Amino acid sequence: MSRIADTFTELKAKNEGALVVFTVAGHPSPEESTKVTTALAEGGADIIELGIPFSDPLADGPAIQNASQRALAHDITPGDVLEMVRAFRGKSEIPVVLMTCYNPICQYGVGRFAADAKAAGVDGVIVTDLPPEECGEWVSAARAEDLDTIFLLAPTSSTERTKKVVDLATGFVYCVSRMGVTGAREDLPPDLKNLVGRIRRETDKPIAVGFGISQPAHVAQVCRIADGAVVGSAVVSLIDKQRGTADLPQAVAQFVGELKAATR
Repeated sequence: MSRIADTFTELKAKNEGALVVFTVAGHPSPEESTKVTTALAEGGADIIELGIPFSDPLADGPAIQNASQRALAHDITPGDVLEMVRAFRGKSEIPVVLMTCYNPICQYGVGRFAADAKAAGVDGVIVTDLPPEECGEWVSAARAEDLDTIFLLAPTSSTERTKKVVDLATGFVYCVSRMGVTGAREDLPPDLKNLVGRIRRETDKPIAVGFGISQPAHVAQVCRIADGAVVGSAVVSLIDKQRGTADLPQAVAQFVGELKAATR
């Protein structure tokens, strides 16, 4: 099994949900980004998602859009992100998932990207805008390198689409909790339990829920109905608030610790 699958199996045995934490690689600066990734691990994140900054985001809300722009201002490239993962691998064995649109992978070279990602220590990749009907080249390249291919399912996904996605997904299935863009919300969607249930009927693979999950209470609610919770914008906003201060790593680790406690 992959490092991601092993993580979900181990947590399930302990009756814990997985805390998946997203941050934009290179934000707020390359040096601070390295400290942030270490702080995520020290705070208790079970899986780290690193977003490859991209100039034309499709589902990112203001917090992640702004973070991507700051990273791009530092000329962060996909190759730089892989080097960040390589450096992190010298410190931690926590699974790392890259999140990206397909354009950077195509520009890099599909097979080359998969091979370099694996060599750097990446465990899986989420390609946010790649539909299952058009993913053949990427899935083949990823499978050849033993990279997990994680796909998104939305509230509007039909049963047919759900079946296609769960068949292709490895590592976990990413359940988008609501329509619209990413961003912290005050409440979870009232029909989230039904949404997760619909996916669960089609697969026994782990399901992690993201979009709008921003506080420990949300994480606790999600982990009662799914296998894990993904927190992104709330962490990115905290990083933005603390950027340039000596307190940044400690603040991130403390918040992540509070989120992780809610998974138990």
